[in-house]
Amino acid sequence: MGAALTRYRVIAWIVGVVLIMLVVIGMPLKYVFDNAVVVETIGPAHGFLYMIYLVAAFDLSRRADWPLKRMLLVMLAGTVPFVSFYAERRVTGWLDRPGERAPEPALKSG
Repeated sequence: MGAALTRYRVIAWIVGVVLIMLVVIGMPLKYVFDNAVVVETIGPAHGFLYMIYLVAAFDLSRRADWPLKRMLLVMLAGTVPFVSFYAERRVTGWLDRPGERAPEPALKSG
């Protein structure tokens, strides 16, 4: 599960940074200065990266055996500026603390 967590953490940061660039730089340029070049460039990139984020979050959630609600909330975190950073820290915390994880299936002997 370590590789899935690493993939998720990397893409969460990338999606978060690109979304902040889009909102903080691109939107003011488009609506205040009538220059849509940043939105036209970064917008599709964010959309593509968000699809990768969804795949990584889904993969991690299946490996960690999360409930559907947790999985959906983590997936939605990439749509609100700064929330993907918070979600990445929470997810890392959940997976670093064994008490927060779903129990491993017991091996039957005999």
